[in-house]
Amino acid sequence: MKQDGTIQTVQLPVFAMQNTDEWAFPQSLRPNAENLKFNLTRSVNSVVKVRTAISADAFTADILGTERIGSGVLINENGLILTVGYLVTEAESVWITTNLNQSVQGHVVAYDQATGLGLIQALGSLQIKPSDLEKSNLINPSDDAYVVSYGGLEHALHSKIIRVDEFAGYWEYVLDQAIYTSPPHPQWGGAAIFNGRGHVVGIGSLFLHEVFEGQSQQGNLAIPTHLLEPVLSDLLEFGRPLTPARPWIGMYTAETGGKLIVSSLARYGPAELAGILQGDQIMSLGEEKTSTLAHFFRSVWNLGSAGVSVPLHINREGNQLQFVLNSADRNDFLLKPKTH
Repeated sequence: MKQDGTIQTVQLPVFAMQNTDEWAFPQSLRPNAENLKFNLTRSVNSVVKVRTAISADAFTADILGTERIGSGVLINENGLILTVGYLVTEAESVWITTNLNQSVQGHVVAYDQATGLGLIQALGSLQIKPSDLEKSNLINPSDDAYVVSYGGLEHALHSKIIRVDEFAGYWEYVLDQAIYTSPPHPQWGGAAIFNGRGHVVGIGSLFLHEVFEGQSQQGNLAIPTHLLEPVLSDLLEFGRPLTPARPWIGMYTAETGGKLIVSSLARYGPAELAGILQGDQIMSLGEEKTSTLAHFFRSVWNLGSAGVSVPLHINREGNQLQFVLNSADRNDFLLKPKTH
């Protein structure tokens, strides 16, 4: 539960479920091209299908699978595609397919842990036009949003931005200004969210079921695309930002009733090696009390870069315990993309 009383259920991608091509939104839910100020067909066709294969011994294989399918959007004339990071993490092979059934291989350029965005380079001509990214972070609740996955106009949804708000994910991830849209798109992973000018304002990341002030609501969460520009040059040249890596502790934490509870642990991660157990309650980081995921993660990151010691006060079945975790760089646990 968030401090504002919102209860969130987060669903990571279930790739087998969200990637059946033989479906379509009813006409009433699709964007009406006659009412738009941009070329809907061009925008829709800039969104491509992304299929990746991951080794069975990859760090993320157990959670995200070894075959992943989602969407990406072409963002320049040279074949650069923006997508959500979990599609391309540890990918050994990448295939890109346009709505016109043009397929080419691609390779992973980068995955930025902080934003959750990924970049792919197409290794052949896609014969489609790119879409522009919205560089402004001025996104207003109630704005129209057009959520588009691969598959053409039948997979385009006229949605609404219901709010722009903080989001904290249990995998040590925080967005200051996540974009929440509703109704939800069933193929959310890597989907492009267009604004009324036809610019891409977000990349689809999650499905959410929320209860706020007694009202149940389903929707999608998107990563704002304006986060890409400050790190783009580093991602293109080095595959990751050159800023020091954040400390990672490998502890998946749930926020329940104002308490932070360890729900699971990354195998061989810092928390597991230090002796943290599933079900432990996090009481404080050193002397600093923590009650929300976002505050806890930011406090860990504020200790320094990867490798810094992380002191935790844990409540384990009524016993108060002290631990010191030797944090790590999450990237060191991931298989690196092959160079081309």
